[in-house]
Amino acid sequence: MAGEKQGLQLLDFWVSPFAQRCRIALAEKGLAYESLEQDLANKGALLLRSNPIHKKVPVLLHGGRPICESLVILQYLDDAFPDTPALLPSDPHARAHARFWADFAEKKVFDCGTRLWKLRAGSEPQVRAGPEMVEALRTLEAELGDKEYLAGDAFGFADLAVVPFAAWFVGYGRLGEFRAEEVCPRLVAWAERCGERESVAGNMHPPEKVWEFIGYLKEKYGDK
Repeated sequence: MAGEKQGLQLLDFWVSPFAQRCRIALAEKGLAYESLEQDLANKGALLLRSNPIHKKVPVLLHGGRPICESLVILQYLDDAFPDTPALLPSDPHARAHARFWADFAEKKVFDCGTRLWKLRAGSEPQVRAGPEMVEALRTLEAELGDKEYLAGDAFGFADLAVVPFAAWFVGYGRLGEFRAEEVCPRLVAWAERCGERESVAGNMHPPEKVWEFIGYLKEKYGDK
């Protein structure tokens, strides 16, 4: 694999969709790296030293130098390894479009999902988050349209940035009282299509395992 002598390490957490973005991207590029699983309940010195501002994963270490934030890491991989398959398209408008949908997933889907599990069940803001999640997923489905992938005919930057959230759809639905396959069936089919790729299948976890983790989050960090 490319990258074997590049000294790539990823400060990682198994279920983090942001870390999964990076693992999928590294796999798509064929770059070898060392995954350093982090204990986020007891953050270690390496993580705190590598990301002193946000103190969170993922962090890519390239020759010991840290690159933080998942979307920044994806773009860095294109810049640092130009001889590997590009994640972002070459056309400036298409690049901006891909970045927009990656940002949408982060700001809409993830934020709304956090409110679903963290806020007290049945509280007005928590109940309101359910329809907001449905709206966000339907917006993604509208962008997908009749295309095979968000990026178009082939799997691309927008797909690898958004697909890690698909494993959370079941949990989001249980908390928000909806079923993803009913409210956004084409988006669910897209997620399944993405999951057939080796890079995605090897770095995602079953929805039921993610649901168990959501239960842990609710118990440890959720509003009582």
